Amino acid sequence: MCKKDDTFLFSMGILAGVVGGIFAGVLFAPKSGEETRKELKDSACEFYEKHAPQIVYAKKQALESVDLMKYKLERQFRKINNTMKSKKMLKAKALEDGDSISDSEFDY
Repeated sequence: MCKKDDTFLFSMGILAGVVGGIFAGVLFAPKSGEETRKELKDSACEFYEKHAPQIVYAKKQALESVDLMKYKLERQFRKINNTMKSKKMLKAKALEDGDSISDSEFDY
């Protein structure tokens, strides 16, 4: 038997297994899709009602953390931006004064 035939047979076996699994899942499902969706929805609502204060607190903490990180990133960005502007101004001033400078002095 050649390798091409082995690959084809293996692929057909996988396909048969997938089709058989889907067929068995539909035949032996204990509940209909509608019943399962309703049960999941009810469970989610019950979980939320039971843990609402903790969920609200966790959400508040997460939003505060996001705001703090946003503030820190913006502050860091401003610092970097100001440093770059300062170095550019120093370089321009040095060039204006006719000083010889190297670019390594003004690495960004």
